[in-house]
Amino acid sequence: MANSARKQKTVVAGALGECVHVAGVSNFLRLAQQAGWRTVFLGPAVPIERMLEVARNEQADLVGVSYRLTPETGERLLAEFAEEADELHSAGVQFAFAGTPPVVERADKLGFFSATFDGTETMDEVLAFLHGEQAGPASEADFPQTTVERIQWKAPYPLIRHHFGLPTMEETINGIEQIAEARALDVISIGTDQDAQENFFHPERQNPRRRGAGGVPVRSADDFSVLYQASRQGNFPLLRTYTGTDDFIQLAEMFVETIHMAWAAIPLFWFNKMDGRGPWDLQGSLREHQELMAWYGERDIPVELNEAHHWGMRDAPDVIFCVALYLAAYNAKAYGVRDHIVQMMFNSPPGLSDTMDLAKMMAGLELISELEDKNFRVWRQTRSGLLSFPVDIDSARGHLAASIYLQMQLKPHIIHIVGHTEADHAATGEEIIAASKMGRRAIENALRGLPDATHDPAIVARREELVADARLLLDAIRGLAAPGVQDPLADAATLAAAVESGIMDAPQLGNNPHGRGEIRTTFDPRGACISVDPETGKPITEKQRLKAVAQKARSAP
Repeated sequence: MANSARKQKTVVAGALGECVHVAGVSNFLRLAQQAGWRTVFLGPAVPIERMLEVARNEQADLVGVSYRLTPETGERLLAEFAEEADELHSAGVQFAFAGTPPVVERADKLGFFSATFDGTETMDEVLAFLHGEQAGPASEADFPQTTVERIQWKAPYPLIRHHFGLPTMEETINGIEQIAEARALDVISIGTDQDAQENFFHPERQNPRRRGAGGVPVRSADDFSVLYQASRQGNFPLLRTYTGTDDFIQLAEMFVETIHMAWAAIPLFWFNKMDGRGPWDLQGSLREHQELMAWYGERDIPVELNEAHHWGMRDAPDVIFCVALYLAAYNAKAYGVRDHIVQMMFNSPPGLSDTMDLAKMMAGLELISELEDKNFRVWRQTRSGLLSFPVDIDSARGHLAASIYLQMQLKPHIIHIVGHTEADHAATGEEIIAASKMGRRAIENALRGLPDATHDPAIVARREELVADARLLLDAIRGLAAPGVQDPLADAATLAAAVESGIMDAPQLGNNPHGRGEIRTTFDPRGACISVDPETGKPITEKQRLKAVAQKARSAP
């Protein structure tokens, strides 16, 4: 499938006859370059003789022909072209055609072209043809089936993923088939219901009344295998799912066996008694999550830390979000993960300005970059804020596209689309396909030439401010370590103490046995989420906040 082991292949392309429409030809050749081909652009209105002459002289492996005028005229011209090109065709040169749907319909009847494109294809389909160079229906071999290979294969376009899980197995199976056949996603994240996440191996703890609440009610390994089989068509998307809130290793073994888990999403501080989503206490769940990272790391399966956005969604200040991003990556590396997917949820909290949101993400990435080396790679994944979507569907569509366009500033390797319906209901297969089309358009617009906002003085200043404050907070966490602890930032007891002391805190963390929920935040005139004095409501620096936390700890009985 890869071209790198052989000589570079050559594609010659242009608009045939009297046709002067070459935008599609240019886009095709741009994709061909990205796929490693040498390209020769012949331009508009190319005579048959000229196109074939250049194809011979350039020793073309592929000839791309475009015609977008009258179908009847096109049919006669293409028949003549096929007759004149028969010698090259017999010698193994491939021919591809692009045009309007009526012209493509007639071109297909000739039986001459290896592939035809009428403008409805996804970029994935074009890339699959360019990478695989094969005619006929796609197969699994046309699409890389591991995360890193697929990222590299599709670059510079990001992979697209979306959560999907409906209240019944039948609905979910049908939806996966529909999404895969439409080639809407590279990665389907199976959203399972709460009992599947918490009580999969404990039927006695399951509650029939909440079956299908929040996702698909998978109840056996066979159920997962059926979902995987449903995806074996179209562009053969990768599958992944929640890592669960109990029986972590047992679930992981089943996920790898049944759905060939693309990557794991593991929390650090969450999905336990602190947020009411799991049975473990904070320190115990930290240890379990660290062991799970190590398990996936040993198998060279990428790991995403499902972490920082949980702080942002609970109105934590930007600096705590950045520290959570860093701690997630730090622990991934410490526990043997080689490929870390850093998830950055924009619009969390929803009141952030785009300027400050981008600055926050850049600060987190700057901190994480210090961890990268030949044994630890970071892959950027962005998504829109789950709580930021308006209920009004038309407004939500605009928000989805605008958010993804902003995310492209970070050149993400993966874009996790949050569908435009999520504020109202879980997306159906049709709605995910629609959301994918919106996202793809925003991505393609950005890749044609996105103004670079990363050098905006306001963004640079906020990034530097956050990096400095994050280092203060990380030093404060290190200072909590018990004597003899060699690596405080990877020590479950130290990390638990960071939450229980209030160093890591969020306003919405009240009423639980671990998080304090005492911190207070607001949005400053720039649109940044900052800490304020709980008594006066006035902004305070991170240094002042940490001093207050330390004083409270000393005065505690």
